[in-house]
This record gives sequence, C-alpha cells and structure tokens, in this order.
Amino acid sequence: MRDITDLIGRIFLSAIFLFEAFDTMLYFDKTRATMEQYGLTWNQDFMLYGAVFLLLVGGIMVLLGYRSTLGAIMLLMYWVPITFMVHDFWNQPKDQMRLQSILFMKDIAIIGGLLMLVGKGSGRYSMKRLLATTRVK
Repeated sequence: MRDITDLIGRIFLSAIFLFEAFDTMLYFDKTRATMEQYGLTWNQDFMLYGAVFLLLVGGIMVLLGYRSTLGAIMLLMYWVPITFMVHDFWNQPKDQMRLQSILFMKDIAIIGGLLMLVGKGSGRYSMKRLLATTRVK
C-alpha cells in the first residue's frame, strides 16, 4: 500500500508543475506581463524559458520517478522564490491578505512534499527501479 501511495503522491505532486509549464507556454505573453507586475524585467525570455525547463523536466522526472531527487531540487529552485515573490501576504492590503496567506501556505505544503521526495526517494514504482531490475539479454 505504501508503494502505491508513493506513486499516487508523485503523480499528484508533478501535476501542478506540468500544468504550470504548459500554462506558461500557452500564455507566454501574459506570463511576461505578470512578471513585469512583480518587477521581474531583467532578461525575461531567459527566465521564462528557464522556468519552463525547470517545471517541465523536473515535473517529468518526479512523475516517472527517474532521478526524482534531482527533479525535486529543480522544482524547488523555481517554486521557493516564486512562492515568496508572488504570495507575499505580509505586503498585501488587508482585503487580499487572507487569500494570499492561504495560497502561500499551499505552496509551502508543496515545498514540504518536494523535500520529502528529496529525502525519501521515488519509491518502489519508479523508472529508476524498473531500469535497475530489468535484465537485458
């Protein structure tokens, strides 16, 4: 049962990052405009392509369980700074503070899930284990 929950957890955890990657690619110009709202104007194309790379490659690695620790670290490199920049509830007006604090705590929980994956590994049902136990004749 534990192995199944590891697999389902990886699927759910990777879903948010893969969705974010595809959303960023589909709405590239809107994402660029949002970046400007948060003061991220330096080399936007590089940062956008880098974000899509981290989200897509890291999300796929976590999903498949192949080098999931590296994938989780890649996702943390993106998710931690974005969480503190976008959901800065302590700087928001009173009417926005509650919503932003809830979104901030959601992102903190996702960071916790990624850290658990870094510490624990991908589990039994993963590409890493499949490749390690497959014999080539």
